[in-house]
Amino acid sequence: MSTQEVPDFRAVDLAELPPQEVCASIIREAVALRASDLFLLSEENSLKIGVRNMGRFEQLAMVSREQGRHLLNYFKSVAAMDIAERRRPQEGRWIFESEHGAVDLRINIIPTIFGEDLTARLLDRRMGLRALDAIGVTKDDYHKLTAMLASPSGLLLVTGPTGTGKTTTLYASLQYLNTGTRKIHTIEDPIEYALPGIRQSQVHAKLGIDFPELLRNILRQAPDVIMIGEIRDEETAHTAVRAANSGHLVLATLHSPVAAGAIQSIRALGANPYFLSSGLLGVIAQRLVRMLCPNCRVAYDISESPETFAEIQSLLEPGLGTYIYGPGGCEQCRHQGYLGRIGVFEIMTFNRQLRKLVLDARPAEDLQAAAIAAGMVEFRRAAMLKVAQGITSMEEVLRELPAEYLGLEV
Repeated sequence: MSTQEVPDFRAVDLAELPPQEVCASIIREAVALRASDLFLLSEENSLKIGVRNMGRFEQLAMVSREQGRHLLNYFKSVAAMDIAERRRPQEGRWIFESEHGAVDLRINIIPTIFGEDLTARLLDRRMGLRALDAIGVTKDDYHKLTAMLASPSGLLLVTGPTGTGKTTTLYASLQYLNTGTRKIHTIEDPIEYALPGIRQSQVHAKLGIDFPELLRNILRQAPDVIMIGEIRDEETAHTAVRAANSGHLVLATLHSPVAAGAIQSIRALGANPYFLSSGLLGVIAQRLVRMLCPNCRVAYDISESPETFAEIQSLLEPGLGTYIYGPGGCEQCRHQGYLGRIGVFEIMTFNRQLRKLVLDARPAEDLQAAAIAAGMVEFRRAAMLKVAQGITSMEEVLRELPAEYLGLEV
């Protein structure tokens, strides 16, 4: 089917189509929206079809309960699941071949009070992987990142809540390192993209192959670089910190709201304070914000309010800081005012003073203050910089970053 033959999703009567065509239609619409997830949610008398579009849930359609059951069964069938099983959670995978290329769907189904709910993580292979200089870091932060990645050993942590682009940052870092002069191994759950030249291993909990088991064995493979999808347990934390102190460059993710909080998180998993303080290279904390559509964003003159960006004036390029931008609406962005998302970062690098604070188990507030004094641009200023550059809006920053990290009263 050519691009011209694909019907407008909003003009399609889903009730008149067979399950395979409905599924293909909603996947194409989700891909067109650049959605990260697709949902089929069982209601009492219907099935709701929705997506997560730029971090927000968006309903696409409602179908009858009976048609919804047929759709769920079709997804189960193509993802090699048990169609007859409706009481237990199931997982599967479907490579959907569209006219533009392959879309990888990682599917999870779980029983609920009114039936089964399906969530599919969408990995559009056309979108490809982002380079390290295209994830949203500033020039200064890019130089900090590349300096840390050039180190032959040490621990670099990437932290933030679920869905804030940590995996994107890790893959960008791996691509930067993948020059053919290093032996790189990853431990992932699941493997989201196959990277040529990199040894990638997937966790299989049902077979007893978990992060600690894989990490112990990968260390026997004599790697130069190890990427750990997530540090979840004490054994992985211990082993990762020791590996970073024994000649390996270790990249890993943690769940923590800010850069300084990552130190508390890995300490809570029992990491040895001495090895942690000596092995840490840095912490990357991140959030995602929606980018204003460059075709229809609206500029507001604030030249009479110079104090708006006074705190980041030294970080701004000449000519910036006299306008603030808001969302408009056009065909290009489907009248949403936003088009895509980009990262907001705070990058903590470690000097002698910060290592001493880690060794002394000082609180996150002390680490944060010392890092800012050493030149770290924290979330508040990093977000304001994106606003001043016209990349995002103040409303979006307030929506995505908690008020406590913006210096606001709560």
